[in-house]
Amino acid sequence: MSEIAVLALGGNALSRVDQLGTLDEQYDNAKVMAKSVRSLVRKGWRIVIVHGNGPQVGNLAIQQEESAGLVPALPLFALGAMTQGALGSLICLALSEICGDEIPGAVSVITHMEVDPDDPAFSCPTKPIGPFFSRAEAATLATERSWTMVEDAGRGYRRVVASPLPKAPIEAAAIATLVAAGYIVVAAGGGGIPVVPGEQGAYRGIDAVIDKDLAAERIADAADAEALVMVTGVPAVKLDFGTATERTIEEMTIDEAKRHMKDGQFPPGSMGPKVQAAINFATAPGRVSAITTPELVDTTLDRPAGVIEGARGTRIVAGAGGAGAAAS
Repeated sequence: MSEIAVLALGGNALSRVDQLGTLDEQYDNAKVMAKSVRSLVRKGWRIVIVHGNGPQVGNLAIQQEESAGLVPALPLFALGAMTQGALGSLICLALSEICGDEIPGAVSVITHMEVDPDDPAFSCPTKPIGPFFSRAEAATLATERSWTMVEDAGRGYRRVVASPLPKAPIEAAAIATLVAAGYIVVAAGGGGIPVVPGEQGAYRGIDAVIDKDLAAERIADAADAEALVMVTGVPAVKLDFGTATERTIEEMTIDEAKRHMKDGQFPPGSMGPKVQAAINFATAPGRVSAITTPELVDTTLDRPAGVIEGARGTRIVAGAGGAGAAAS
């Protein structure tokens, strides 16, 4: 049976920071990802795609607030479900256009992700959503809408919401059935709709946005995948980012990655969740994690460092000794 790769696609990969986020722009960006998926399909991989929704769900929340005088505003978890439907449709259409009859089809599964209602994240919001604002705009929004606003990467201020750790996807069995049938599956969009156990075995939604990289690791584990790829805007992981000693990492072991995490190399608001998800997944035997751009997914999975010359992203493996840092 073919190997399974789970691709975690950032919401910013669909709505880039230098774009308005129109549907046409997002569709063009989805087609870039679809070309990478086609390369993997041609090599026999079965694919599951998990996408982020930070920009999209934040924009939708603003639309809800602005129209609250006309129609009732919906809770944040419901907005996450709406982005799953919209972005899932967009990604599936892009996959159908690019992959054509090379795949049986692409299916988007509305996915609920169980979280712990007592997760400390609910009292300490950290997940940025929506657009960037100036300091003055952020202060106004914090006062008028009771939003928690923080500076994000020196580019302005954004709203942050609770981001609890994902426990398990409720629809795991359905996803596995579709993958086994050869479909490309889009699942756990936006990290999944966060739910907590209710009465008599039911679930109820709870306001939060789950980190899509950590959710992708849960999906990959449930699907018994062999590869987990965090698809992002940078070709590879860097150490000492933004300094004179900045350097690229082509491959690192789990122990090396943990050491770099402890040393503060990967901030929690950017590369941190990606590296943590990579560590969690690659711990099991026979698995590999990777972090790279859509264009380099194929070569990163196909070419370990030192085997073939050429551009590739970062691989995280369970081996005793990684290739270490390469000159950037």
